[in-house]
Amino acid sequence: MKRLDPFLMALIGAVLLASFFPCHGALSNVLSHLVTILIALMFFFQGAKLERKAIVESVRDWRLQGGVLLCTFVIFPLLGLFLHFLFKSISPDGLIGDGLWSGILFVCCLPSTVQSSIALTSIARGNVSASICAATMSNIAGIVLTPLLAGLLLGGAHHSGSSPLQAILDVSKELLLPFALGQIVQTWVGPIVKKHKFLISLTDRGSIILVVYTAFSAAVTEGIWHRVSLLRLLEITAINFIILTFILTISRSIGRKMPIENNISLQLCGSKKSLASGVPMASVIFPASTVGIIVLPLMIYHQIQLFTCTLLARKYGNR
Repeated sequence: MKRLDPFLMALIGAVLLASFFPCHGALSNVLSHLVTILIALMFFFQGAKLERKAIVESVRDWRLQGGVLLCTFVIFPLLGLFLHFLFKSISPDGLIGDGLWSGILFVCCLPSTVQSSIALTSIARGNVSASICAATMSNIAGIVLTPLLAGLLLGGAHHSGSSPLQAILDVSKELLLPFALGQIVQTWVGPIVKKHKFLISLTDRGSIILVVYTAFSAAVTEGIWHRVSLLRLLEITAINFIILTFILTISRSIGRKMPIENNISLQLCGSKKSLASGVPMASVIFPASTVGIIVLPLMIYHQIQLFTCTLLARKYGNR
């Protein structure tokens, strides 16, 4: 059984720190600018690290890659909308409130993970190279599709404060542009990034932790813990688990005619949602005062997917 990973524990620590010692005023502005710089560096390093041939190879197996994109950017959002309308019809006043539902729908718009999808596919004895390509394509596509889907699902009245096109432009400027620059200088910077993987990983995760701290500081100032009780957290957990169960079942059905190794890759890539991409995107797409409540369901889904998919991967690995 998989333990809580240190990264998630650090994120929880950032939430607790923000709950008791939120940043205010000038410090908040300084951290906001620092977050922007760190996120740009994170995507720059990702671009420098990702080999171009991985991007080219990602389009070869169209059936598997298309299946992952279908699950990630079509079935997930539709499933989120269906559950939203279902729960709204059962309880017109809403079980968890519009703000938290916006967070759940935002989860449904995100690209797949990279590291955990590859690691779990390896444990499950699936098609590792296909998972690398699928996760790569998902994250590149997500830079455009995530803000577009978030705008369509959440609408202008749900915290975004800008049109889907403006959100895409903002994400492209702050995330895609650094990634593209990393690709341009990959020949020179790539070997350095690969040589210092630990330091780069520490920088990446550190930037996300800082985003979470600043986001929850703003959310605490806005009274998030007066709106989110323990019962609401349990409800978010239950809804996230329902979504994950449905998507695992659907992805397995989509890949039933594929070789078992490809079916495993489809399930483990198509069911994941990236915390590493989601938190920075939320900080770009949504106003600072709402980012905390938006990423809360994502943090919960992150741990649920790791726990559930680890058990699934070990079951496949023992076949």
